[in-house]
Amino acid sequence: MEKIEHTTVQTNGINLHVASIGTGPAVLFLHGFPELWYSWRHQMFSLSSLGYRAIAPDLRGYGDSDAPPSAESYSSFHIVGDLVGLIDKMGIDKVFLVGHDWGAVIAWHFCLFRPDRVKALVNMSVPFRPRHPIIKPVEGLRALFGDDYYICRNRVRRKKTLQVMT
Repeated sequence: MEKIEHTTVQTNGINLHVASIGTGPAVLFLHGFPELWYSWRHQMFSLSSLGYRAIAPDLRGYGDSDAPPSAESYSSFHIVGDLVGLIDKMGIDKVFLVGHDWGAVIAWHFCLFRPDRVKALVNMSVPFRPRHPIIKPVEGLRALFGDDYYICRNRVRRKKTLQVMT
């Protein structure tokens, strides 16, 4: 683990914690919910030993990265902007992009917004789902899976916690 370098990169108005190891073509790993860069440590070691530069940030709001207080600061546009700024600061033109869970959602949007910055995409556990013109994503998941679905459950708990606090 001591071979992994930890840095803080200023990008898109926030500080992003970044773990990286290796040299060569860049592989950008995007973690899921509720994970951190650490989820990718085994893959980072493996790919760096094969001649790749493995990069895994804590996404906006996670781990040692900044967490802006406004919910509006967490759109896909903001998070993809963070990542484009990150690879710009690292001097990287294109990345192999790997996403899991929430990171896969961001990876899909990264490819849609900035296909010029992606060599290839590997996504795990989340297929591409285009935005519904009327139904918000969490409302759609709640309708399909109920309040106990992990994404919906956390939102319900957060609302209840806020109600208790006020």
